[in-house]
Amino acid sequence: MPQRALGTLSVPAIGLGCMGMSAFYGTTNETDAFATIDRAIERGCTLLDTAEMYGPHINEQLVGKAIAMRRDEVIVATKFGGRSSIDGMATGSRAYIRQAIEGSLRRLGTDHVDLYYLHRVDPSIPIEETVSAMAELVAEGKVRHLGLSEASATTLRRAHAIHPISALQTEYSLWERHVEAEILATCHELGVGFVAYSPLGRGFLTGRAADPTQLDDNDIRRSIPRYQGAALTLNLRLVDKVTELAAARGCTPAQLALAWVLAQGEHIVPIPGTRRPERLEENLASTAIRLSDVELTRIDAELPAVVGDRYPPGGMSTIDL
Repeated sequence: MPQRALGTLSVPAIGLGCMGMSAFYGTTNETDAFATIDRAIERGCTLLDTAEMYGPHINEQLVGKAIAMRRDEVIVATKFGGRSSIDGMATGSRAYIRQAIEGSLRRLGTDHVDLYYLHRVDPSIPIEETVSAMAELVAEGKVRHLGLSEASATTLRRAHAIHPISALQTEYSLWERHVEAEILATCHELGVGFVAYSPLGRGFLTGRAADPTQLDDNDIRRSIPRYQGAALTLNLRLVDKVTELAAARGCTPAQLALAWVLAQGEHIVPIPGTRRPERLEENLASTAIRLSDVELTRIDAELPAVVGDRYPPGGMSTIDL
């Protein structure tokens, strides 16, 4: 597996997003999840991404069980917070962070987290205070590297001035490109790696999740504006174009979408989520695809613009802070 750098942390060029193994995307199967994680480790896809709010807690527990005998073989990334407050504590506060890390370590069955993210910026706490508290965990050996998720370029600069930030994790794909305006350049300037979550557009770009009526009732995608009404109809043009371009390249739509993300910079690491070993293999094969400048130009020129927000209003209010 090719390697890339998130700050000073060396990771595989593609990681594994574990969220959907436990939450948000409908019915889950622990047996399949364990098989997928085992296959990922065998194939060198050793960056496993989870968070305390996935479930909540049950995804960290699942990952902990899966790596119980293989901890030294993996790079564990998890996140804390994600809501404005939990149990009356602001999630960006030192008190919450101290509680959160102990819970994550216990559920993951480890004495340290390799990459620890602030899941969403807490507007009630200055980012300098939050990162200072996170840095204490590095000094204590409970955390190796720090990250932010869905933070603005300005917040990233302020955080990085307090303690080196190894990675910024934000949605990025052929149907979500807002980070190109400022965030990617800021990451490159500061030497911060960029972790692209939902690089397959939550499965939409593959064509396998393009009909929301076929999704489980508890699937989060049913509430996403891009899956609704007229926006869905228009966004299906994007799926058709990705399918067309993939056929011309001789690969699957998922592989084209991942190859495109990989081509956007050596400091970018996509973490597609899957619950099935065969989909994992399909995703990992994208590291062998090198898109030419002509192909990249064609994608930019021909791909229709996406329509609709990527979250309902409540979710949109928590990003780019």
